[in-house]
Amino acid sequence: MNQLLNWLCRSVSRGRPDGRVFASIALLILAIDVPIALAQHVANPFVGATQYVNPDYAREVNSAIATVPAGSTLANQMSVVATYPTAVWLDRMAAIAGGSANNGRMGLQQHIEAALAQQKGTQPIIVELVIYDLPDRDCAALASNGEISIAPNPPTQPLSGIATYEQNYITPIFNILSSFSTNPNIRFVLVIEDDSLPNMITNTGLSFSLPNCIAANDGQSYPNLSMNGVYVQGIQYALNQFHSLPNVYNYLDVGHHGWLGWPANLTAAVPFFLKVAQGTTAGVRSVDGFITNTANYGPTKEPFMTANEVIGGTPVFNSAFYQFNPNIDEEDYAAQFDAALISAGFPSTLGFLIDTSRNGWGGPNRPTGASTSTVLNTFVDATKIDQRDDMGQWCNQENQGLGVPPTVSPGFFTNLYAYVWIKPPGESDGNYPGSVFNGVTSTTGDPNCDPAHSNALANNMLTGAIPNSPPAGTFWTTEFQTLVQNAFPPIPGTTAPGFTVSAPGVTVEQGTTATDSVTVSRSTVSIAPSI
Repeated sequence: MNQLLNWLCRSVSRGRPDGRVFASIALLILAIDVPIALAQHVANPFVGATQYVNPDYAREVNSAIATVPAGSTLANQMSVVATYPTAVWLDRMAAIAGGSANNGRMGLQQHIEAALAQQKGTQPIIVELVIYDLPDRDCAALASNGEISIAPNPPTQPLSGIATYEQNYITPIFNILSSFSTNPNIRFVLVIEDDSLPNMITNTGLSFSLPNCIAANDGQSYPNLSMNGVYVQGIQYALNQFHSLPNVYNYLDVGHHGWLGWPANLTAAVPFFLKVAQGTTAGVRSVDGFITNTANYGPTKEPFMTANEVIGGTPVFNSAFYQFNPNIDEEDYAAQFDAALISAGFPSTLGFLIDTSRNGWGGPNRPTGASTSTVLNTFVDATKIDQRDDMGQWCNQENQGLGVPPTVSPGFFTNLYAYVWIKPPGESDGNYPGSVFNGVTSTTGDPNCDPAHSNALANNMLTGAIPNSPPAGTFWTTEFQTLVQNAFPPIPGTTAPGFTVSAPGVTVEQGTTATDSVTVSRSTVSIAPSI
């Protein structure tokens, strides 16, 4: 190839009359010689793509399988779950490199290489990454507090929180992703800083006044939502960095229907999210979409009632459980939020994801139909599939079940791009003082993970948490087994095939022969929604 190009270039330089033709041929050959397939940014990254099955999570599931009878239905169901795609959490700086400093889990580079090994044919593979290490992270709770403080903390943190976040966390991730930025075989879906921006809306004075959240908001109380607080600064920096890569898709968290679903909260949230996006270099284009329910258990859809259904002369959403929240499930909430954001100035292609990893609410306590009661609260309590006593309960809930497995374009509204499993099922939400796990009694943690504690952010109801939980992010067989047993739809008892077989088919008449071709393709596990 190089010899041919050299000859063509010499021919052009000698002034031959057909030199321009030779030059055109040379450019054509160059185009053929260089791969022309480059990563393209599409509206819905999940369409036409497979999804990465995280080997770290599969190993955790296999550890649970080892605790139940071999060959049992439960063991087989667990084996199926091990084939489902789940997100990789980069929830500390050590998670970027991985290894012993990250509980033996793989680093980002290793995950990408493993994903490319799973990728087959022309279908790109999606790696879901959770960006989660803001300064003074988790300002409204104690379960998932991070490693970076807002103020410098020498010698472990000599820089300010925002400088540490940008230089030692976001930049190393960006550098790794950028080395794959032109690869058409891989896409990165980033869930950026769960809980953080919703906390700025409700927990700086609108619903609650929490000092740590006010500090993260640059010391300002609602309605003075600051663009100078560390949460907003950090998220805008992350959006700017990652949006520059064509195969990266940025999704921001909007909590869940039991957080921002009330009209006052949603009305405050929409302009705030718009202002955060407008403050980035690319403006609203830096955000590809939003995600709900990663830090919660809200049902995707309440199947046996609607918010406006009237019982005993009063709408369902006026009940004691919903407390005048017109959004009683995640699909209704996501649809309303999507429409409001687009109306405010986001592009019409703005996509929504719903985390369905723990919101199945199956098992023996799941209602099979609507109650016949004409008493509103009795009707709602007997009809809702959500088995919590308050929508604000969030830690290691009893009776939880796996939800619909990852599904592309599940319907309900156009911009609902996918159901995803961002929160790996079975990994703890957090522990609490007095929790005993593997023989060790915890002296730290979040009281709202203690089943004997009343949650002030959930109308002072008992937390409803499973006892003796481990620290946040630790895989926990007890919880995982509960999830599998209460899954809805139920997990099949055999592993779904990892391939499909197709053939165009031919007609063979008697006395003749014919040949046909058979195509065997890798398939992503995807089960049609059954909610």
